[in-house]
Amino acid sequence: MIKVATKNLGIIGYPIGHTLSPVMQMAAVKAADLDYSYIAIPVQQGKLIPAVEGLRSLGFRGWNVTIPLKSLIANILDSLDADAKMIGAVNTVVNDGGRLTGYNTDVNGFLASLSEVQFMPDECNAVVLGAGGAARAVIWGLCKRKAGHIAVGVRNPEKYKAIIDDFKVFDDIEIFHWESEEFKEQIQQADIMINTTPLGMTPDVDEIPPVDISLLPEGALVYDIIYTPEKTKFLAKAEELGYPILNGMSMLLYQGVEAFRLFTGVEPDEQVMLKALQTALKEG
Repeated sequence: MIKVATKNLGIIGYPIGHTLSPVMQMAAVKAADLDYSYIAIPVQQGKLIPAVEGLRSLGFRGWNVTIPLKSLIANILDSLDADAKMIGAVNTVVNDGGRLTGYNTDVNGFLASLSEVQFMPDECNAVVLGAGGAARAVIWGLCKRKAGHIAVGVRNPEKYKAIIDDFKVFDDIEIFHWESEEFKEQIQQADIMINTTPLGMTPDVDEIPPVDISLLPEGALVYDIIYTPEKTKFLAKAEELGYPILNGMSMLLYQGVEAFRLFTGVEPDEQVMLKALQTALKEG
């Protein structure tokens, strides 16, 4: 039951119907016996500023941020933590008495998910599809772990050329058109390919990044940060070709664990959160 003293949490983005964050976060809230609510709030790009001011005014303790707002919201908060500042994208906002601080828990969520499948990103050759807010978190995570080379594939390299300047001081990063011959060469040397685009996400499940997965070396990990559906066409194709695959559920879990700590100051029950995610995915 929501009471006067209940603290409010949520997630903003558009579209928002695919999100499993409310299921995961409320499972943790109940397991910890805390008085919080967590709701999904559809917010389009043009409504971001009034939405944020509304959440601040209504006293929301915090909220998560999903596409397409992660980069946009970084410019309108009172302060950013080190990871969010470096990435230029925010996926978690904490409201301390009206002061809004942005965090990026996707970085640690991404790295923790790799540890779960015993993939060591140190000195690896990585191919990243996309260059939005989620991609920047993945790239920064690879930089922090000293990846050897990062090749970023996009539709419009000129649009995202600044990403090289933002990160090249830390690692060897190049950006390519993802259907170019040069990018195909990068794929042939990759230890891991990571899709950070929304291509293939519910409801547009028939979409797939226009890259040739079969060019990857044997044993390369194919990772799609999408978690609805559980297996995108991108991952299904990779699995059919014999590559190990990983979807975005682990990253969602671990970034959510860190966000919960920031919201509540309480250590959540990770197994309860994972079980809630798995049940929700099975129920469709």
